[in-house]
Amino acid sequence: MTDSKGYAVNDLVWAKMKGFSPWPGRISEPPAELRRITVKKNIPVRCIFFFGSNNYAWIEETQIKPYHEFKEKLLSSCKSAGFKEAVQQIEEFIATPEKFQHLFSSEAENRPDPDVEFNKLREGSTESEETSVNNTTTPAALETVESTPTTAKKTAARKKVRASLPIKLNVDKVAASTTKARSIGNKAKAAALDDATSPKRKRKILNDTAGDVSSIDLDTFSPVRRNVPVSHLLNRPTVARPATPEIDMSSVSNALQSRNIQASNLKFGFLGLGIMGCGIVKNLLNSGHSVVVWNRTATKCRKFQEAGAEIADTPSDVIEMTDVTFSCVSDPQVAKDLVFGNCGVMSANLVGKGYVEMTGVDPETSQDIAEQIISKGGRYLEAQIQGSKNQAEEGTLIILAAGERLLFEECQTCFEAISRNSFYLGDVGNATKMNLVLQMISGVMLAGIAEGLALADRAGLQQKDVLEVLELTSMSSEMLMQKGNAIIKGEFPTHQPLKHMQKDLKLALNMADGLEQSLPITAASNEVYKHAKRLGYGSHDASAVYVRARF
Repeated sequence: MTDSKGYAVNDLVWAKMKGFSPWPGRISEPPAELRRITVKKNIPVRCIFFFGSNNYAWIEETQIKPYHEFKEKLLSSCKSAGFKEAVQQIEEFIATPEKFQHLFSSEAENRPDPDVEFNKLREGSTESEETSVNNTTTPAALETVESTPTTAKKTAARKKVRASLPIKLNVDKVAASTTKARSIGNKAKAAALDDATSPKRKRKILNDTAGDVSSIDLDTFSPVRRNVPVSHLLNRPTVARPATPEIDMSSVSNALQSRNIQASNLKFGFLGLGIMGCGIVKNLLNSGHSVVVWNRTATKCRKFQEAGAEIADTPSDVIEMTDVTFSCVSDPQVAKDLVFGNCGVMSANLVGKGYVEMTGVDPETSQDIAEQIISKGGRYLEAQIQGSKNQAEEGTLIILAAGERLLFEECQTCFEAISRNSFYLGDVGNATKMNLVLQMISGVMLAGIAEGLALADRAGLQQKDVLEVLELTSMSSEMLMQKGNAIIKGEFPTHQPLKHMQKDLKLALNMADGLEQSLPITAASNEVYKHAKRLGYGSHDASAVYVRARF
């Protein structure tokens, strides 16, 4: 099979899908489960098997280049781990192709012709020996047909053929299912089963069934779905998550250098050295604050120990060693585990100690933690963070605080080191509510830009042109431009994990549910993020929601 460009099945190529770097692949016969696409006029397409991700997609020939001819030029087009794995796999395929044949088993050229198989079975059945029929286990509808030696031979052949049909015949199952459906009053289910034996349904079965169906008793015909693979639902190249670079403790951000910060004499603790925590602690140390750190993965603490931080063995030890402790972990459950778990915050002497919750939590969780901290003589402040990994490292976050006002004042030098502004919003719960509202807006906007760029690409527009025009409009924002550029590059380095964005949308919906406030757009956006997370993009940047929107 060749075309005007000379491509043939099994040719090795570089194929470029919109939004991704050129990827090593192979011209293939389309597998049965690959959905056909609408072909643009005069632009032929080819089915490509992508190495590394081991899936298929339709690619326009204008986006395909011979593998060997462009190998040297395109090897440096992408540096992700997934791309390197794909290149390694295609090189192994070139060396030993027989080891990879199992990857192509779903292609049409390797699938047996059902008509041929059916005819083979039918021809073999007519020569089989006479088989006795046990009428006690045979459906009543077939008893009269199978009561003679001649028809017994046909029955045995028919049973063998039925086993190979794409639609199975199972009289007992239909009878039992229909009886059960009616016995529990499920009229809809019973009606659906009855419909299988209607005259209209019989005609459809005759049209859809391959081979000789003259022997099929339509009154006992039970349609059962084929066991068709569902891999085509995920028929997209896998986007490997770029490795998050380790924080550079030797540099000082420009924002921090421009501020004249007089570090507090208090000693501060910090629980959690994740994507946000690393940048925050770095700026606290660079601004002269005394810090004690703890992290579930102890090895993460070493860089900060070298920069001047102390290391504690448990969260309760951090409380004992410091005046004020910040907590910045992944989600509400982890935040509660730090407080109420073994060797947690509540195990320490909290009298006079300050506790600042920076984890993105719901108002109820913050209130629960506050009550317990205060009940043991401690002081509580929620300080929610608005910003991403880059802003944490630059010291340009926004702090939303609520709780004890005096504790807020004592933390001011820390807030100056890590943020460009901090707001005090009153009683506990106000800051978490404000944060969820802002995160909800951010998540909806990001889903919108992802769908917009997906639509632009499908419509044949250049995505970079869309961003250039968007930047000149009143809709432009720093977030939209950053996420839009990440989408165009197709790499999605993690600045704010997609799973954290989805978590905040879920918390916002829960808060709205308690207040009987309808959030239909947020609910729809949350489903998009949930799907993207289920596809394996939870630890990618939130901009990876584009993968769900595009494919």
